[in-house]
Order: sequence, then structure tokens, then C-alpha cells
Amino acid sequence: MKRFQIYIIAFFVFFAQTVIAQDYSKAEVSIKFYDKTMYYAGDAVENPVLVHITIANRGNDTLRFKLADDRAFSIDFNAFTVKNTKLATTSKLTQKRTTNQTVFFREISLEAGEEYAFVENLKDFLVIDTPSVYYFEVIFYPELYRSKINKLTSNRLSLEIRPSPSITASTFIPVNALDTAILQPEAISPDKVIEQTIIARQKTLWDQYFLYMDVEEMLLRDPLRSRKYRVLSDKERNQMIVSYKADLMQDKIDTDITSIPERFEIEKTTYTKTDGYVSVIEWFKYDNYYEKKRFTYYVRQRNGIWQIYNYTVDNLGTE
Repeated sequence: MKRFQIYIIAFFVFFAQTVIAQDYSKAEVSIKFYDKTMYYAGDAVENPVLVHITIANRGNDTLRFKLADDRAFSIDFNAFTVKNTKLATTSKLTQKRTTNQTVFFREISLEAGEEYAFVENLKDFLVIDTPSVYYFEVIFYPELYRSKINKLTSNRLSLEIRPSPSITASTFIPVNALDTAILQPEAISPDKVIEQTIIARQKTLWDQYFLYMDVEEMLLRDPLRSRKYRVLSDKERNQMIVSYKADLMQDKIDTDITSIPERFEIEKTTYTKTDGYVSVIEWFKYDNYYEKKRFTYYVRQRNGIWQIYNYTVDNLGTE
């Protein structure tokens, strides 16, 4: 009789847990940039990356979940380089999660079609101190981080981190004061295109540097990259272009064109209605001498905009 009673109690306990257990299959987590701007390497306070996180109920039943007052116990950021290397978490975040403490949270209920949103700084979670292009997503734990029984993954966004600009460089790029959107390339002459591109490199302003560059054609200059590129899908090609830009920014490839001259002088400009080239003498400073080189930038016009698609370099000795 006692054994039968135990079975009955066990059945009702299991039944109660089944009824209470929350179904998260209709929950959706999505992310977007909050007041998107230009993002720079540096600390979380001076150079934040604010992300708007939304939890939505896409089902017909009430959705209930826990949300910690300290979001470190409710969400994770996963970020990857273009080489698919995962970024490390901050020491502050690790310390929080390994210290024995009380986690305060709220129970939140969402009816069908309702949403709950909040904003978090990605740099409070991950170490991002190197200029490059990254991909990131958010992992949400509806039963808090320490249980990890259920987790929901958001969409993925790409993030370009630029080097911290100097005070003088920060005003060089034309920016719309209302929404910080970088202005589109202008219909300027080939020599002005080259001049602005070189100055942008001197000031480490990568958005201005790539503004008049046909990055795809620059990538295809290398036969090995070209063969690989041509057999890829459109999505894989886009990722390869992003990776190529990231490697340029880190001086891993094509270091001639990303080298920073101390000074330069436009020597000759020749162009027709569609094609042309600009010859530039550039001086690179070393400890006790200058290295002198002639760069020839090849340009062509597309929709009224001149773009750099190739270049050559001739060494002219030292001074």
C-alpha cells in the first residue's frame, strides 16, 4: 500500500512539473544596434557598443521567464573573428559568475505578440581591443545563467571596430550630425580620390580609406584568392571580402598599399572618361633615412565615382 502511495505521489509530482514547465519554442530573441554609430577599439565606458535586445512571444500562450537585475546572469554575447575564432569574456564578467552571491531577478510575463526589450553594452561582456570585423550574437537564458537548462540564440550581426582616432583625425570624415551616417562617395577627380585615400590611411580612418576602393577587384589581384573567390557562393564571397578588409586593416596582406607615408606628392594624373591612373611619390620614414617609392594607382569610373581597383609600386631608393 505504501509503495502504491509513493507511486501516486511521484506521478503527481511529475505531472505538476510537466504542467509548470515553460515552453520556450515560441520565444524569439532578436538584436540590433542601439543608435548605430562608428565603433572604436578601447574601453567599455569611453567606446561602448550598445546593443538593443528584444525578447518576443510569438506563440499563443503566456510566456514567462526570469530576468536578472544584473544582465550578466541572463545573457551572453558570443563574438567571432572572420577566422571564426571566439572572443574571450572580460575578467569582470568572469569574476561575477565565479563569485558566490545572491542573484536578484524579476519574473516577467508576455502575452501573445508582446515584447520586452533592454539595452546592453557588448564590451561589458567581451574583450574587443583589436580593430577588425567581428560577428556576434546573444544567448538568452530564460531560467538564468546558472541553470542553463534552456537557452535562446538571437540573430547575428557584423561589427566593424576601428582604431581609436586622434583628436585631429576625428573630424576628418564627413558625418551626418543627426544619425552619424557616413556620407556617400562624391564625384571628385581621380587625383582627389587618391589624395583623400592616402590622408585617410595616414590618420587610420578605415571607412574613408575604403570609400573610393573597389575592394572586390583589389582582392582578385591575387591569382590564388581569385580562383577561390570564383567558386564560392554569394554569401561566402561577401564573407571573403569582409575577411580581406580585416586583413588589410591588420597589415597581414598587401602591406605596400596599407603602409603609411610620412608625406606624398602627386606626380602625374592621366585619365579618359572611364579609366585612368595617378602616379604618386611617397616617402616612408625610418630611423635615419627615408625610403622613396612611386605608387601608380589605377582607377576607373562607375556611376560617376572614380574607384581604385589596382596599383603598382616602384622603389626609388633612399634619402
